[in-house]
This record gives sequence, C-alpha cells and structure tokens, in this order.
Amino acid sequence: MTKTIDYFFGIGSPFAFIGLEPFRTLTERHGATIRPYLIPVIEDNGGIYSRNRPEPRRTYWLKDLKRWAAHRGRTLTFENRAALSDPTPAGFLVLAAVETGRDWLGLTAALQEAFWSRAADIGNPEVRIAVAEAAGLDGAALEALAQSRAIHDIWASNRQIAAAAGVFGLPTYRFDNELYWGQDSLPFLERHLNGETPIA
Repeated sequence: MTKTIDYFFGIGSPFAFIGLEPFRTLTERHGATIRPYLIPVIEDNGGIYSRNRPEPRRTYWLKDLKRWAAHRGRTLTFENRAALSDPTPAGFLVLAAVETGRDWLGLTAALQEAFWSRAADIGNPEVRIAVAEAAGLDGAALEALAQSRAIHDIWASNRQIAAAAGVFGLPTYRFDNELYWGQDSLPFLERHLNGETPIA
C-alpha cells in the first residue's frame, strides 16, 4: 500500500525551502506519495509570521534559519528583501502545475531557490514565468491558469483543510493523521514511516 504524506507549505517559507530536498529524498526512500497543500501561515491556530514576532524571537529565528541553511547546504540571501513583493502568487503557479499534472515539485524548488538564494522577485508575474520556463514548463500557460477562480478556490480550500487539521506553521507534514511541524521534524516523520508508533 502506497504511503501518502500531506505536505502543507508555502513558497515564501524559508524553512520549507531548506527542508524541501531532504523531504523529497525521504519520500523517495520510502516510496511515499506527496499530496501538496499550498497554504499561508494559519494565524487562527497560533501561527505567527516572522515579521510579527517580538524582536528577541525574530533575532533567534534568523540565527536558527542561518544554522539550518548551513546544515542543509542551502544558500540564503537577505540583501534587498524588503523590496520584494509578496511571493504568494508563486504558490498559485505551483497549484496550477499540480492541477495540470506538471512537475510541481521541480517548480517549487526552482521558485524557492530563486526567491531565497537569489532574492528574485517572484511576486512579479514576469519573473515567475521566467523561472517556470527555465524549469522546462510553459510558464505563460501556468500563469494564466494561476489567475483563475478555480485555483484561488483551491487555495482557500487548502487553508480550510489545514486549519481543520490543526496546522499552524510551515512546513507541516501529516502522515496517518499525525502532524509533524518544521523541517527539523523529518527524523520523527521517518520513524513513523518506518512503522514506529508516534510518541503522543
């Protein structure tokens, strides 16, 4: 029986970016299927955007982020980030790839790398179309679909599903109704995939 992991994430989440490759490797190792849910932070469940955190916590979050990036071998660029527009529309582009059976995982990796390693303004449609094209996809067609009511309805539905499941932060993985928040929880997810009973 194929194992399915629900993956709640956002393109603008740095920890989702840092954890994407180890997560993909883990799923391949276990022959698991990923069911993607593009979502925002669920503030009603206690999620807090980094920009809204008290300064001491934000300072620690940034240091922890840099530590994990180095540990995972990822490059983060923090210069000129204030000038970047909201990356949320890039998530709609990924949803369009999901809905049309395209390589959404490859597109996710490309968009996140552009945003976090190169500080590319993927909130700009021309930029994200170019990223999709470089990833071997029809960026213009995906962008047209990404603007549709159908995709925006999926985004809203994903948020409702995540909220009902108790998700608050990104990334979160759900396997067999057990939630694992944060890419640092991947070892616990793997134990569960290996058949261990989750510690509750």
